[in-house]
Amino acid sequence: MNEPLKRICILGGGFGGLYAALRLDSLPWEDIQKPEIVLIDKNDRFLFLPLLYELVTEELQTWEIAPPFEELLADTSVKFHQATVTGVNTESKQVYLDDSSQLDYDRLVLAIGGKTPLDIVPGAAEFAIPFRSIDDAYSLKEKLRELENSNREKIRIAVVGGGYSGVELICKLADRLGEKGRLRLIDRGDRILKNSAEFNREAAKKTLKEKEVWLDLETTVTEVKGDSISLEYKGKIDTIPVDIVLWTVGNKAAGLVETLNLDRSKKGLINTKKTLQTASDPNIFAIGDLADCQDATGQQLDATAQVAFQQSDYCAWNVWASLTGRPMLEFRYQPLGEMMTLGTNSATLNGLGLKLDGNLAHLARRLIYLYRLPTLKHQLAVGFNWISQPAIDLLTK
Repeated sequence: MNEPLKRICILGGGFGGLYAALRLDSLPWEDIQKPEIVLIDKNDRFLFLPLLYELVTEELQTWEIAPPFEELLADTSVKFHQATVTGVNTESKQVYLDDSSQLDYDRLVLAIGGKTPLDIVPGAAEFAIPFRSIDDAYSLKEKLRELENSNREKIRIAVVGGGYSGVELICKLADRLGEKGRLRLIDRGDRILKNSAEFNREAAKKTLKEKEVWLDLETTVTEVKGDSISLEYKGKIDTIPVDIVLWTVGNKAAGLVETLNLDRSKKGLINTKKTLQTASDPNIFAIGDLADCQDATGQQLDATAQVAFQQSDYCAWNVWASLTGRPMLEFRYQPLGEMMTLGTNSATLNGLGLKLDGNLAHLARRLIYLYRLPTLKHQLAVGFNWISQPAIDLLTK
């Protein structure tokens, strides 16, 4: 009598979840019947987050950086289920969904991601715009269009957070708005990009100065209103008029994490072993923003796209190994360097022995990200569009 078909449920279709699903589908399952692989996400599209900034300047189109899951998984055996996860019963091994359905699982991968905390400053949840989803980008673009079509002389924007996201976003906004923009970058620290390499930091500082972005360092946001932001610097609070406040600082695990019967860190993240299994349950793996992860060397890892991308490969292997009787692998993170966009035709690249900035780094960044897109079919479609678009623009002028 044949054993019932096993099922692997993957919650979340970001870098960790989608790439783990694709990798699992490609692994050899000769020793056992291939399990059913189910990818669950509340959205119908994958988002290649590092290229989200290009939507603001309309350098790229939505289909290029956010292809539908059904399209990406069309040539695989992975099943996609669009739904919001409402709960997980770790004892009965069941996932509950908002469409009233439930799925049994033999292995579970938690890759739901995180969210930007807006409840730490009065008014931020109501008036500030985060920037980590397609809807966030659309909201920003719609607000920009309204302001650009108005008669105002200046468009005043404050970006909170001097990390990668804040710097990349404000550089794109500076290029879009030109002389009409009055831009301000706010951070509590004494420098921007505090975790970045010095080469990238200096290139960013130079670019921000050239684009006339005002830097408010060692500054804390105390309140956000519909038309102003209050800043505290050395004990003094100033209220400054703004048209848009963008919030790029902080990361908080999704609400579902709090309901799970799993060990969590002081930051509320799920504690994991070096095999990426949760500390509480060997049948559950956690990767990406919701995982408190140390690699095989004991290095504490930040929640970045590069980390999630590498975790997905190890996670897929270890799920496969746990079902086929192979040895598991401890996650070993390989830092491949840093890339950062600094506007429409400028970037920095620092890694693998290279240090580039300007237009050459911009081209290298695009090519590297093209290679990182999730399937060969999508890579070819996007690559062909990037090659052909300049010619089309020339012919239509």
